[in-house]
Amino acid sequence: MGSKYVITYDVGTTGVKTCVFELTENSIKEIGSASEGYQLFVFPDGGAEQDPDEWWSAICHTTGKALKKSKIKADAIEGISFCSQMQGVVLVDKDGNAVRRAMSYMDQRARKELHDTLQHGVQVAGANVSMLLKSLQITGAVAASVKDPVWKYKWVQANEPETFAKVYKWLDVKEYLICRMTGKFVMTPDSAFATELYDIRKGKRCFSKEMTDMLGVNFDHLPGIVECTDEVGGLKDSAAKELGLKPGTPVYGGGGDASLIGVGAGATNLGDTHIYNGTSGWVSTVIDKSVVDATAMIAGVVGADPGKYNYFAELETAGKCLEWVKDHLCLDEIGIYLKKEHVAESYESTYTSLYDYMSDVVDKVPAGSNGIIFTPWLHGNRCPFEDPNARGMFFNISLETGKSELIRSVLEGVCYHMRWFIEAEDKKVKTSNTIRFVGGGALSRVTCQILADVTGKVVVTVDNPQDVGAVGAAVLIAVGKKIIPSVSMANKLIPVKNTYYPNSENKAVYDKQYKVFKNLYKSNKENFRMLNGEV
Repeated sequence: MGSKYVITYDVGTTGVKTCVFELTENSIKEIGSASEGYQLFVFPDGGAEQDPDEWWSAICHTTGKALKKSKIKADAIEGISFCSQMQGVVLVDKDGNAVRRAMSYMDQRARKELHDTLQHGVQVAGANVSMLLKSLQITGAVAASVKDPVWKYKWVQANEPETFAKVYKWLDVKEYLICRMTGKFVMTPDSAFATELYDIRKGKRCFSKEMTDMLGVNFDHLPGIVECTDEVGGLKDSAAKELGLKPGTPVYGGGGDASLIGVGAGATNLGDTHIYNGTSGWVSTVIDKSVVDATAMIAGVVGADPGKYNYFAELETAGKCLEWVKDHLCLDEIGIYLKKEHVAESYESTYTSLYDYMSDVVDKVPAGSNGIIFTPWLHGNRCPFEDPNARGMFFNISLETGKSELIRSVLEGVCYHMRWFIEAEDKKVKTSNTIRFVGGGALSRVTCQILADVTGKVVVTVDNPQDVGAVGAAVLIAVGKKIIPSVSMANKLIPVKNTYYPNSENKAVYDKQYKVFKNLYKSNKENFRMLNGEV
């Protein structure tokens, strides 16, 4: 079988990465890519929104650039797929036009809607017992977080009735893009599961009328279900013209980032665990049945591979914490220096980015950052405790503390939280001894070693770890076109590049500080509520 060329769109929180791949039965090779950012609108009341037109514009701009770099002609592209941020709410009319800006997974405005619907009577894990049990039985999860999509939907219903009246379908991020490309209103099972309205029981795998009635959702607003590897339809003429691609090019269902990053990491067999450190972060382990820990907010999420789930624990801000440090601690944002030169832009510099320089600097700081501990809850926290009021902090600063310690403590703080996830997952399932580490954070050898030292696990990375979501989307096309027989075979195409073993001396330091790290939330929960809770 000869090579086939496909294009995938990795639609993240801050931008899109468009990649062209060459597929064979033995390899997945990236041959061209381009990126473009877009805005995230964050509001004081907890709102977080994005403009779907900005997603589309970024996709159109990057398609031509990626094709040019790949030296492949547009008519050679045989498939289009997606890896996207999940748990967004994109409400569209009958023509597929968004009736308002999309609500991001980060949006946490719907506290009243959650409280009025679910938080009454006898409660467990913040949910009415009878409603919780019914939800667990049908969906394998429960919408107990203010950030869950159903509450965003109901927030629009309650607060923007004129807009809500225009709604024809409720879509997620990639589903909106599929609709714009094909005119079809669909959801893949992983996106449908994320609504907490999807019936996972054997013989069902569809939206549940019982759940929509219980939570007050219009069942007719929900789209049809297609598999992640299904060809949804051909590219419409109008969309093809804007993208610069051939009309009729097959568009596949694709998957969410929580589903496909593990696939692109090569963590596709039962028991495989991967850690992702991008804007957000998580620990995920492949399982073959629904498992839920409602008290720790961890659930078996429907995966891209039929019959498999990802036992998933999520941190809202992981790499975003390092971005915050870059912008507010590393850069001179108050204009003290008359002459400034970016270290990565200096003619003599060997660094390709400021992140590389930061990584090199903090490598000189001892493990434990000389006693400084950072909490990575810059936009609240979901797991293993749900608290939208939680925030980041630097703890134990002294006169001797410098920026280098603060920066390293941010990397360590994210890794402490990942260890917390691993320990929480181990209560219900067995995480693997070797962890596949992906996302932008895996580009730093310093971060990789810190993760190994903090967790005590062997950490491995793959080539281009920042693009594994796009790789996972390409795997879906490979399965859809029968180039490979199943999603589980992806690990044979994605070899390990680097391996990091835990340092026992460093782990001893981290073990001590990790205990303090976990105590910080318990000790400050009431303080967070006083400062950030609703009056």
